[in-house]
Amino acid sequence: MTVGVKVMEEKKAEKATTAITSRATAKKSQSYLSEIKSEFSKITWTDKDELAFYTKLVVGATFVSGVAVYVVDLSIRACLTSLETIVKFIFG
Repeated sequence: MTVGVKVMEEKKAEKATTAITSRATAKKSQSYLSEIKSEFSKITWTDKDELAFYTKLVVGATFVSGVAVYVVDLSIRACLTSLETIVKFIFG
């Protein structure tokens, strides 16, 4: 009989602990959401003109980088083709 009472008391204590934990989690969630809201109010968003300028800048830089990689690729290919021609000329 005393074992059953101890088990029941442990279950009650566990339920109480679970309830306290869930309340603490709810408070943490509310606190977290309010902190997110306050951080969003601190954000300075870019205006439309600035966004368009930076978009054009990124697209232009990407295009220039692509052309540079293409030119380097053509140069390497030309060097290897020249080397192949020289090797064929020398060794037949």
